Amino acid sequence: MKVVMDRERGKSDTMVAAFPEGGVIFHDGDLGTEMFIIQKGRVEIRKQIGAEVRVLSIMEKGDFFGEMSILEGMPRTATAVAVEDAECIPINEATFDQMLRQNEEIAIRMLRRFSKKLRETTEQLNRMAGREAEIPSIEETRHAPSAATDTAVLCVLISMASPDRVFPVRRDGPTLIGRRDAVTEIYPDIDLSPVDTSRSVSRRHAKITVMDRELFFHEEIGTTNGTFLNGERLKKGEFYPLHHGDEVQFGLVRCAFEQRGK
Repeated sequence: MKVVMDRERGKSDTMVAAFPEGGVIFHDGDLGTEMFIIQKGRVEIRKQIGAEVRVLSIMEKGDFFGEMSILEGMPRTATAVAVEDAECIPINEATFDQMLRQNEEIAIRMLRRFSKKLRETTEQLNRMAGREAEIPSIEETRHAPSAATDTAVLCVLISMASPDRVFPVRRDGPTLIGRRDAVTEIYPDIDLSPVDTSRSVSRRHAKITVMDRELFFHEEIGTTNGTFLNGERLKKGEFYPLHHGDEVQFGLVRCAFEQRGK
């Protein structure tokens, strides 16, 4: 591990830990006093189960890992390895609370991750009790029909940077717009990852909702880079009517809103 200084304009120096491809960030069983936020590269979380090494998840820029050791004060439960040259910001206990106060999306993502783990545990307990048929599995939920496959298209978002990218909006319920996140199993109806080269879109960024056959647009809790309608920033908690020809923006991603039918 190599520690470098990352000086950002208008901010104090930030400590960044650099790990080469194949470098181990921490081992299963290590005492942990830090969590990490990835600034560059990818990191695998691995677990030795018997003679097999399983990859539990793959983290990339903007993801965090290792937080359980800070929250519980327990040894690491898995091994973290850089699968390509990576740079991570270490967060110790002294700065953890401050980080949560300044970045509510991190706190929300942690809650969603804990919710995912609780759901998985509940599913396992129900299988043991012979009631697995009553609860849909994670795979069934993940691969449920989405806006992309729904033939009842009410309207679409068209990327203004890449007009060939057309994102259908659902007719039968709210359409979640954001960025796919396999770590917390956030799979939005409209995944803007292909047109979000700067990763400015939050995992759960905004929703388009149908109410009384009218369309409304609002920002989700925890969005960090702003949501805009015709150049005006949305206020959190407020619903805004959408009309054919409106321009909507998620972080740095601009889209045209096109009505297809009532």
